[in-house]
Formats: sequence, structure tokens, C-alpha cells
Amino acid sequence: EERRMQNQVNIKLIDDTSRVETKHFKLVFFNTVHSIPDSLGVLINTPNGRIVETGDFKFDLTPVGSNSDYQVMAYIGQIGVTLLMSDSTNAGVSGFSISEKKVAASLLEITRKAQGRLIVATFASNVYRVRQIIEAAIACNRKVVVFGRSMENVVQIGKKLGHIPYGDEHFLTPDQLNHTPASKVTILCTGSQGEPLAALSRIANGTHRFIKIIPGDTVVFSSSPIPGNDLSVSQVVNRLTRAGANVLTNSPLNSIHTTGHASQEEQKLMLQLIKPKYVMPIHGEYKMLKQHASYGEETGIPAENIFLCSNGDALFLRDEQVFMSDMRIQTDDIYVDGNDASGLSTSVLRDRKILGDNGLVSVIVTIDSRYNKILCRPSIVSRGFVFIKENQTLLKEAEMVVYDALKRTMQNTTTFGELKNSIRGSLEPFLYQKTRRNPIVVPVILNQKAAMAGYAKAK
Repeated sequence: EERRMQNQVNIKLIDDTSRVETKHFKLVFFNTVHSIPDSLGVLINTPNGRIVETGDFKFDLTPVGSNSDYQVMAYIGQIGVTLLMSDSTNAGVSGFSISEKKVAASLLEITRKAQGRLIVATFASNVYRVRQIIEAAIACNRKVVVFGRSMENVVQIGKKLGHIPYGDEHFLTPDQLNHTPASKVTILCTGSQGEPLAALSRIANGTHRFIKIIPGDTVVFSSSPIPGNDLSVSQVVNRLTRAGANVLTNSPLNSIHTTGHASQEEQKLMLQLIKPKYVMPIHGEYKMLKQHASYGEETGIPAENIFLCSNGDALFLRDEQVFMSDMRIQTDDIYVDGNDASGLSTSVLRDRKILGDNGLVSVIVTIDSRYNKILCRPSIVSRGFVFIKENQTLLKEAEMVVYDALKRTMQNTTTFGELKNSIRGSLEPFLYQKTRRNPIVVPVILNQKAAMAGYAKAK
């Protein structure tokens, strides 16, 4: 709706009862538990074998929403699965993950003990956590104020779908916040990862339109920092503490957050239920994939039947046998430039980044294609690469490297494309060896004497 794409995209809703058939494939689905409601695993029936893709999952024996389809998974394991592709995110975490119900109990206890306003930040996508924060507030006779666009959207959609079954009488508008006793308010907001523009960061900075931290406020981070966000989260925590808030973050001493991904024993349980012939750990850093692979071996799967793949690798499935292919699929990031979401601007944006980081080197070569000769020594011009005055020796050496490469290339009949490749192929490794930088190399080839005269005039 935000992108006005309803008429451009054919969206089909699926659940655990859905069946999708194509010419060669039949897809069925089974319920799994995750922080996002209605999560599903997929069984793909093909002429060459069955594939199971778990999606993000965990096993929670006391979930907030629907439970995992244990019987369906066990049945799938009985009929035979060729390849299992399974979530590896928490392969390094021992035991079983904490139940969401235990988090609910901790949040309720914190809400009861809070003397002033209670501010809780969590992932907006974690609908069940959002629901539990609201339930704790209602149980303690508090009204809920929601800050953050994504959080507001999730609450509204959760109400429509029945995942958050509470009416407007339990909520306040931002304008009503300052007219309500502090002990009667729970503020639900975004910013658990220290995002600079999120609601909690603006509250910590004192720039939020509706609220400022006052002594007696309790702030709860019902989340754990995603790797790389630790510093941002720490800065927000420090600002909130300086402003007088009592800040609670997730730690082994409390249970204010749990993961939505399977820990080690849950990954082993999935392997035992599905009983695959081959395993491909997915969704994780290489270390996580490797740890997950070791659990496959522990549960009886031969090491040669476990594949550690990088993005772009391809596996072949044939006659219920799986093997690694030499084929690679392009999986580079696709960047959006302005209104162009086609991905065609990706190379342009990549060049901009290289220009900003490493600069540009232009190589001007004058040739006479009639006689396959270089008419003068190449000339190199750089911008944003090195200080020209201090690196004249380097540039002269670079010119000779290009000259020698072109002489070898032009001993035979050649094309402009081959000449440009020869320039790049000789100059790029030379410059990296000398400077440890990879500038964009732009060859400019001027042909015949008329072009040379024009170049001399431009100089």
C-alpha cells in the first residue's frame, strides 16, 4: 500500500492448509514457532526428491500463539526427505531457547514494580512480544502509548488480524500522555537497536516531541543487540541513565528477551524429526553453519552429505542424490537509486563508492589502428587517488607498465575492447601492489593522427 503496488503484484496468502502446485513441484506447509506470527516451514515435493526448508524457527513448548506441527514434521521424516535446509542463527547457543511465556512473566513483574512511567523498546516485528507488553500494562491498570511508525503499524495490523485482541480503550494518544499519572502509563516504542532516528533514541536525546525522560522512569530493552549495534545501544543506554532513568537490558540475570531462533538442542530435534539424507545449514555466518553441520554429524548424517554453501552456490538434486554444482548465481546487493528499483543502477552506485574510497585513474593512449602502433607513451591522469606531485615516480612507472602491456597486445590484430582490458589488467594489479588501493581505471583510446592532434590541442 505504501508503494502503491497493489495492482502490480499478485499476492497470495498461504497457511498450513495451503497447497501450491507447478508443473514439476508440489509445495505444502507446516506451522513453526518464531517471533513473527504465522511462520511456516515448507515441504517441496520434486520428481528428484523431497526438500524441507524450515524458515526461521524455534521449538517453544509454551508458545504465545500457535504451536509447531510436531506430528506433521515427524510424518514428513517418516515418508523420507532428501535435503533439509535449516535455520543456523543460534547454532552457537547451547541448550534450548527460553520460552516466550517466561519473558511474559518477567515483563509482568517489572511492570508491577515500576513506580513511574514504564518505557519498553523491542523489535516491531515481534508481534507476540508487543502483545505481551500490552497485556502486562493492562494487567497493572496502565494505558499504552505507542511511539514509532513501524510499531504503530504493527499494533494496528495486529489488531485487525486478531494477534493483538485489545480495543482502543487500553491505549492513549500521544497528546494524552502528559495528562495521565506516570504510574498509569506504559510507553511501547521502537529503537531497541539504538537506531538514531527511532523513537527511543530521540527520547534519549531529548528531541522527542511528546516525551522527555524524568527521574523515576523505567526503560526496558526487551531485545538483544544485533552484532554491530552494540555501540549504538550502549550510547542510548548511557544517555537514558544520565537523564535519570532506570534502564534494564537483557542479561543472564533476567528474562526480558528470548530469541526467535532455534538453539543447539532444537536444531538437533529438527534433524531427528525430519531425518534427512542430506543437510544444508542456512541463515547464519559461516561459523554458525559449520557448528550446525557438526550437529548433523552427531545425529548420524555422514559428513559428505552435509553442504556448507555460500550465497550464490548451487546444489543439484537428481534421483534423490544431492551434489555441489560448479554453477554460481549472482547474489550481489541490489541498490536503489532515486526511483529506480530495477537494480540496473547497482553498478553505478558501486562505482560511486569506489570513487569515494579509492579515486579514479584515467589512462590516455594514442594509437594508429591502421598500422597497429602506439603513437606516443600513455598519459595517466588521476583524481582522488594519490597526491600527484608526491607520486610522479609511481605514475611514470604506471605509464611504462601500460605501454609494455599494450606493446605485447598489439603484436597481433586486436580490438578496442581488448586494448582496454589489457590496460585494466596490467594497471589495476600494479597500482594495488604499490598503494593497496583499487581506483577505477578508465582507459581512453584515441585513434589515428587526427585524434592525436585533437588531444594535443586539448592539452
